[in-house]
Amino acid sequence: MEKIGFIIGEEFVYWSPIILAISVVAAVCAFLALYSFSTGKLLGALLISALSVGLCPVFGRFVEWYCLPDSFESLSAAMSDFTSGGYALTGIFAGCLVAACLVRLAGGTKNLPQTLDCMAIAGCLGICVGRLNHLFNHLDRGQVMTGSTSLPLVYPVENSTSGEPEYRLATFMLQSIVAGILFVALLAYFLQSRVRKTQRHGDTFLLFLLGYGGSQILLDSTRYDSLFLRSNGFVSMVMILGAIGLVLAIVLFSIRLVKNRGWRWWYLAPWVGIVGLLTCAGIMEYLVQRRSNQALFFYNIMFICLVLVMAIALGIRLLAGQKKRRKPKYA
Repeated sequence: MEKIGFIIGEEFVYWSPIILAISVVAAVCAFLALYSFSTGKLLGALLISALSVGLCPVFGRFVEWYCLPDSFESLSAAMSDFTSGGYALTGIFAGCLVAACLVRLAGGTKNLPQTLDCMAIAGCLGICVGRLNHLFNHLDRGQVMTGSTSLPLVYPVENSTSGEPEYRLATFMLQSIVAGILFVALLAYFLQSRVRKTQRHGDTFLLFLLGYGGSQILLDSTRYDSLFLRSNGFVSMVMILGAIGLVLAIVLFSIRLVKNRGWRWWYLAPWVGIVGLLTCAGIMEYLVQRRSNQALFFYNIMFICLVLVMAIALGIRLLAGQKKRRKPKYA
C-alpha cells in the first residue's frame, strides 16, 4: 500500500515516486560532477544523462513485465502507460549501460571505462537514496523477525488479512546502507587515485561489480518479492546477475594478474578457493529455501563465504598491480 505524500486538488502524490525522483536527480548530479572532474568536459555526460532518462524507464518496465507478467494486462499496456506499475532496477542498469555505449559509439565520449567509473559511483548514490522509497510501501522486505521492531533491521508491514503489523527484515534499508558504504568507498578511491595520478580507468566500475554484485547475492535472497527469470524459479534474477558481475570482476583481475606477473601454479589456490566458497554460498541458498527456520545460520555462512570471495578478489587485484620482480644478473 503506497502512502500519500500530498493531495493537490483531486490528485494524490505518493511518497515513493517523490523519493525516486530525488534519487534520480542525485545520481545525475553526481555523474555530471564526477565526469566533469575526471575529463574536464561535460557534453558527453549531458548526452548520456538525457538518453538514460529516456531509456531507463523503458528497460526498467520491460524487465518488470518480463518477471511479473500478471501485474499488467499485456506487454502493450505495460509499455504504453508509465503512470503506474513498477520498474526493475536491473532494467535501469541496462538503460544506463546502453546509453553510455550509444554515446561512445556516436563519438560523444572518448573513454567508455572512464565513463562507467563515474556512473558506478553515481549509481551507488542513486540506489542509496532510491531504496528509501520502500519506507512508504510494503515492498522489498524479508522474513518475519522476532526480538526487534525498529530500523535498520526491521520495519513493519500491515498484514492484509488481520490488519496487524508484521515486523519483517528491512531488506531495502540494508541495501541502502550497503550502497551508501560503496558510494563513500568508491568515491574515496576514485578521488585518491585521481589526485595521485594512479587512476586506472575501469577499475572503479569493476570494484562496484565486485562489491554490489556480491552484496546482492545475499540481500536479494532475503526478499519475499524477488524477481525471477521465467526459465528459473529457484534463484532470483538479481542474484544471478550479481554473481555474473562478481565473477566478471574476478576474471578480469585474474587476467591482469597473469599478464603483469606471468603464470604461476600457485594462482590456482585462490581460484579454487573462490570456486569452493561460491559453491558453499550456493548450497546455503538451497538450504535457506528448504529450511527457512534456520535461515539466520545459513545466511551467516553465506555472508562469510561472499566476504572471503571479495577479499580474495581484492588480493588478486593488488598482486596484479605490482610489477614483476626481475631476477638479478650476476657477472
